[in-house]
Amino acid sequence: MTPAGTIALAEIENLTKRYGSFEAVTNLSFSVSAGEIFALLGPNGAGKTTTIRMLMGILVPTSGTARINGLDCFADRVEVKRSVGYLPDEPLFYDYLRGSELIRFTGEMHGLSRTEIERRTATLLQRLELTDALEEFAVNYSRGMKKKLALVCAMLHDPALLILDEPTNGLDPFATRVLHEIIREKAAQGKTIFFSTHLLDQAERLCTQIGIMTKGRLAAHGTLAELRSKCAADSSLEQIFFSVAAESPTAGPA
Repeated sequence: MTPAGTIALAEIENLTKRYGSFEAVTNLSFSVSAGEIFALLGPNGAGKTTTIRMLMGILVPTSGTARINGLDCFADRVEVKRSVGYLPDEPLFYDYLRGSELIRFTGEMHGLSRTEIERRTATLLQRLELTDALEEFAVNYSRGMKKKLALVCAMLHDPALLILDEPTNGLDPFATRVLHEIIREKAAQGKTIFFSTHLLDQAERLCTQIGIMTKGRLAAHGTLAELRSKCAADSSLEQIFFSVAAESPTAGPA
């Protein structure tokens, strides 16, 4: 449900994805309001990445709907991408393009001039300590460097919604701190952040809304205070998570 007086930027209703007889996601329903920092949590195989791929129009749902800005995430996926920046868990690039070429290609796909691309990325590249690697081929980038490059590309067109799948995987503590700063800054600007993570302490510090999935279903959803109301008042997110999901074994695609 979306709180009264707020605008639902992302809406999922009865979303289901089957692989043969296996249901990776089952009747999933929730919404994310504009300006929220929303964390989707769950054990491996809970359905987090499958949900994100349906939001990005990469997978077609078996049934149900996923909408961003009122647009169907699969049928209108080209238009949806104009207002969404996506950071996959494992970014893939053309190996023999340089970092600068990949950024330029992404920006030009969004209709930006080279001057505008440079203006938008200069400070971010410095903050992520990626400037000196821009003329290196992507094949030589470490996992963390690829994650930083993908983040720059995801933010180039100033999207209203950032969808980040395990965004700190591969990042060192310094880059992780910068990413957290960026997430808070974007939310303060009215942008919406939707991310999945296994790092419960990060979700507890950053998020205004939390969803916990298990076996492809939404087991809990709300603010940290709302989730605590169903457990002990001083419960940590880790304690809440384990009370909801730890004893629910899962299998199949993430």
